[in-house]
Amino acid sequence: MERREEERGRGEKGSSFHWKVRIEKVPTEKSAPAQSEETVRGEETAKGEQRSHGEKAGGAERSGGEERVHGQKGQGEEKVFLNKFETVGKSGASDRFFRQEPLDAVERVFRMLVDAPIDPDEKYLGFPYYLKINYSCEGELNIDSCWVGSFYCPQADFSATIYDTISTESTLFIRQNQLIYYYTGTYTTLHKGDHGSGRWVRVLANECIKKLCPVEFHSNGSEYMMALSTGKHEGYVHFGTITDGRVSFKMLPVSQSVCEGIQATNCSIIWGAFIEGEYKLLLLVKIVVTHTRKCFQVVGYDLVTDNLSILYKLPEFIPDARGLEFLMMLQTESYTNSPMVPRGMSYNPYNNILYIWGNFLLQSYDYENFIYLADFPKESSIKYLVNSFRGELVFVTETEEIWYLLEGSYKIYRLIPSDSWEVHISLQVMRQSSLYTSNETMVTLFYEQDKLYQLMYLISKQKGRLVKRLIPVEQLLNYQLVHNHFLLEQQGAYKTLTFTNQCPFTVMRLWDLPNPQSYTRQERYRALPPRVLGASGFHNENSLAVYQGLVYYLLWLHSKYDKPYADPVHDPTWRWWKNKKQDQDYYFYLASNWQSAGGVHIDMASYEKIYNLKAEYKLPERIFLDKGTKYSFSVFLTARGHVLKTESEIGSSFQLESRLGLGVLLADPGCIEVVVKQKILINRNSVLFRVTLGDKKLCFDQGISGHHLMKTSMLVKVVGSTGHCFQNTHLGPRLQGNLVVPVLIGCPPGKRLAFDITYTLEYNRLQNKHYFDCVNVDPEMPCFLFRDKFYPFFLIQDLVTGDSGSFQGSYVLKVVGGGPTLDTIEEYSEEEIYRFNSPLDNTDSLIWTTRNTTTTEDMAFNIMSHQSLGIEWLCLQNSPCHDTIPHSIFAPEFFFKVLVSNRGVDKSTYCDYQLIFLLHIHGLPLSSKRALLFLLVSASVFMGLVVLYIIACLMWPLMVKACNILRWKINNLVAAESYYTYASSSGGFSIPSKGSSKGSSKVSSKMSEKDKAEPEQTLGKKLLT
Repeated sequence: MERREEERGRGEKGSSFHWKVRIEKVPTEKSAPAQSEETVRGEETAKGEQRSHGEKAGGAERSGGEERVHGQKGQGEEKVFLNKFETVGKSGASDRFFRQEPLDAVERVFRMLVDAPIDPDEKYLGFPYYLKINYSCEGELNIDSCWVGSFYCPQADFSATIYDTISTESTLFIRQNQLIYYYTGTYTTLHKGDHGSGRWVRVLANECIKKLCPVEFHSNGSEYMMALSTGKHEGYVHFGTITDGRVSFKMLPVSQSVCEGIQATNCSIIWGAFIEGEYKLLLLVKIVVTHTRKCFQVVGYDLVTDNLSILYKLPEFIPDARGLEFLMMLQTESYTNSPMVPRGMSYNPYNNILYIWGNFLLQSYDYENFIYLADFPKESSIKYLVNSFRGELVFVTETEEIWYLLEGSYKIYRLIPSDSWEVHISLQVMRQSSLYTSNETMVTLFYEQDKLYQLMYLISKQKGRLVKRLIPVEQLLNYQLVHNHFLLEQQGAYKTLTFTNQCPFTVMRLWDLPNPQSYTRQERYRALPPRVLGASGFHNENSLAVYQGLVYYLLWLHSKYDKPYADPVHDPTWRWWKNKKQDQDYYFYLASNWQSAGGVHIDMASYEKIYNLKAEYKLPERIFLDKGTKYSFSVFLTARGHVLKTESEIGSSFQLESRLGLGVLLADPGCIEVVVKQKILINRNSVLFRVTLGDKKLCFDQGISGHHLMKTSMLVKVVGSTGHCFQNTHLGPRLQGNLVVPVLIGCPPGKRLAFDITYTLEYNRLQNKHYFDCVNVDPEMPCFLFRDKFYPFFLIQDLVTGDSGSFQGSYVLKVVGGGPTLDTIEEYSEEEIYRFNSPLDNTDSLIWTTRNTTTTEDMAFNIMSHQSLGIEWLCLQNSPCHDTIPHSIFAPEFFFKVLVSNRGVDKSTYCDYQLIFLLHIHGLPLSSKRALLFLLVSASVFMGLVVLYIIACLMWPLMVKACNILRWKINNLVAAESYYTYASSSGGFSIPSKGSSKGSSKVSSKMSEKDKAEPEQTLGKKLLT
């Protein structure tokens, strides 16, 4: 399948970009969900439909679970593999996951685990797919086929070569001729999806760009790069900022060009470096004095003040070092006849070293005073420079020579070509390594995990390929050291080869290293696979599905742990097992008897956070220092020869002095300090140095956890060891004697402020002598009574080490939002926040007050601490919580959105803690008017009920008597009707006598009087009782 992307700009022709995609699907027993397949298939179909008129679509083939989509020959090829989770690892190579989407493919397995410690009501998902992409380019990959030339942007010729490439974490920039393109992609893990781009985007369309300059480190949540202009905007820099996938450029300087600022008629910028800590640009400027004479200057530009200043003027010619390794540039030195031609600059923010390179190498610690490194030959010219930022520096010349420099020293080593490299090549050829051929070209150099690699283009059997190849720097230096330091001594008839070891020590070890997590700030979890209950013990599809679900749930707990209310136990996994820990022995009993459902046993102890990681006898990759924090370790050295100097060397017989020396170099001695204590171990012929690095509490204000950190470093160096000391390990030789520790000053990552609800409830109950929760209890958000004093407490939780302690610093508390219900919470404006919280408010709008007298400098807000006298709720007339209408028969409630911040009021830490949480208050009083209204309404209703009751009591006997009379009359009517009906029916058979008739009438009269008297007697008894 073929893809074409076109972009048309002003005055340019259509550009095209082609590649070929082949999708291979591994056959599996279960089919993949249609949504995932259709997503990939739909995207590729849409791309294929972009082909222009007259092009022929590639044919598709399918066989054995494989789908191939062919395109034009000679283009790039991209392979996409979609595998299910049960096939991961079967290829024999490492598996990596890209753009994963959690799928509900493991739920059916978890439903079988009826007697496992997991909660069946929770959601367990898995990662059934991974996307593996291999890209290969078999032809020249053109981005643009036009040449935009004009009178302001002269271009001598056109080339399809990509001259500059800069890759950041989220964006790729390229320069082809004078045109700049970038590719952001749609990586949702780096930025919002709608900010990305799935195609090349051209920027600075009206500018003529001659060079792209990288900025190695991002800051303030953004990444940066620089584009240097030529033509009409010569002397300007386009400073690029990448934030959340959005790319923007700003032309600098703002007021005038660099040439105008330094009063140079004919000048150009040839390189730029960004100093993030000072928000400054360092520009390498070339000034044409005459046709045969040029001079170069280092110019500083302040991005805040828009000021330009000349920092250093480079000499016109290369100095004459006269056999020295380095030379301090004092403008009193002699010079050679070779002109000094700079090509670029490199700045290391960790040690503040600035390098200027070309057919020379200069280094400076303050941008104004430079040191000339004389080991680099002036006949060569450096093309580019690669910095490991861990104390090693490599640069490549125009003739593809590779030179090596260890920072802290001035000795430069040529690695390639060299005798040691030839020996290494010969050994690799003997081993028939596929990474070395006779026809090869180096593309670039780069550092990866402190190792130096080459990106090589190899041609073998008329086929080319790109490979990553390790350069064994330590082995090459070790061979050079051995090759250059040996003696041939005549012993009798034979000559003996003797090697001289110039390393001042035989053993170097690191002792007393603290646990690393407090300083490296790396969070670690233990997540072991579940135990398979079977004869073989091998994992199957179900057990792997269970493992995926458990890992997913562990990651979910980790991501959701950052909540304002602190748990009783400071551990993300606590909620997972809190209701199952008491049954741990029961689950183990089932597993021991192979009775666990699903054939797997989940051990709760196998899924936990690791807080007690031990040191590995090496310095960490980097350390973080909070305000006043210290980091200590010991260096143990065993001397070569005698450890002590002789009496004649030190001039005293009463003084012990070691032959071994340890030096420490600080990049910012005004910000950090170091103390070194020496202890001589005579019986072991060794010396123990105790090194303590500490922050001086001077160079940082406050910052968010893990953000806006100051970069610095410490170099620990054994005197005389640079390039001479190696340690043999199972991975090969390793340099010894130089220890570089990058240091980041500020608020370390993984620290947060949390509301200590457990201790707050306990302390409030103790102070107020009672505690009344809401009618509808919410265990996640307990209520507090309005009329009680409120004593809040907070915790400082370390997510890395597991430490959780009471916050002892000062803070400012503000109500920034609220509402009577969770659905009606609204944010308050800055003016409202001031009125509702400031003790200076005179508009009757305060929500709360305190008896504390400490306030901020402007007296706008109260300063609280853990020793505060508590908060009294007011809800004055013009506050939002005043006169809250109740929604039931219970007292009104209100949810306050509270902001707690220590910024500007707490001097104990560099951390700018900020916590926003909801506080539920119940029992709010009504306003006087509404209370009076409720009183009147309630009293009226009550009085009405009382009157109605009295009336009912008075009228009740009369109503009963009337009811009885009515009933008596109804009974008489019914009886009379019954009698006459009976009499009429029996009158045809007999004629009753007169006597009997009178008797019957008398009997009826007596019975009626008796029935009438009984209800009256009954009513009288009820009234008496």
